[in-house]
Amino acid sequence: MESKMRKGRARPIRAVVGWVRRRSPKVKASLSVIAGMATLVFLRFIVHDHDKIFVVAEAAHALGISVLIYKLIKERTCAGLSLKTQYLTALFLAARLYCSFVMEYDIHTVLDCATLATTLWVIYMIRFKLKSSYMKEKDNFAIYYVVLPCAILAFAVHPSTTHNFIDRISWAFCVYLEAVSVLPQLRLMQNTKIVEPFTAHYVFALGVSRFLSCAHWILQVLDTRGRLLTALGHGLWPPMVLLAEIVQTFILADFCYYYVKSVVGGQLVLRLPSGVV
Repeated sequence: MESKMRKGRARPIRAVVGWVRRRSPKVKASLSVIAGMATLVFLRFIVHDHDKIFVVAEAAHALGISVLIYKLIKERTCAGLSLKTQYLTALFLAARLYCSFVMEYDIHTVLDCATLATTLWVIYMIRFKLKSSYMKEKDNFAIYYVVLPCAILAFAVHPSTTHNFIDRISWAFCVYLEAVSVLPQLRLMQNTKIVEPFTAHYVFALGVSRFLSCAHWILQVLDTRGRLLTALGHGLWPPMVLLAEIVQTFILADFCYYYVKSVVGGQLVLRLPSGVV
């Protein structure tokens, strides 16, 4: 009886997913934008303290890391995980921690310390303890394709605050690098075409976290009538911060669509078609 009830509830969702799947890429992109805007409107009127959205975003990120830890400890395999994404994550976290210590020390500094420590542990596990299961030949994204452009962009467009030049460059660099740090992971999954459940849960949690973080920024800008952007400085830097948040969301949007489609279809293993990344 319960099984029939679940199937009955899932049938309308499957119908919607099927309808979306048959649309053209342009229509799918438009629907994604509409869905995102509708979610923003919903959050703005339902959640009165928009700082809570950022807290939930951090919780989603922590949940993703917890899934990753479970995979490495219990399953004793790192198959499907990108070491290069972990390198980029450690790099932008280190830059952000440096900025936190020299600019403003708060609770987020503590959270970043914990996240960096966990990321370094994941790197250690992949490189040494579980090296035999690491898909090195599939993890073939050249990270200098993102590190160098982020460094150049940070040098060209950075905060205009009163902090010293190195601090401002570091701040911009970590913002830009965070936006693209998941690209090696997406490339690896595209190369394998098949994503096992725990890796899919981890990447989906990152997608949810980054969407909520982006929503938090947009809602804060709306609530302050744009004053938040001017508080960050002048010139191109304020809109670049907002653009980086949006880019993070759109990079993972396609994967999240296929993840939801897979879950609704009752599939434990996610299969990605060509061209997702």
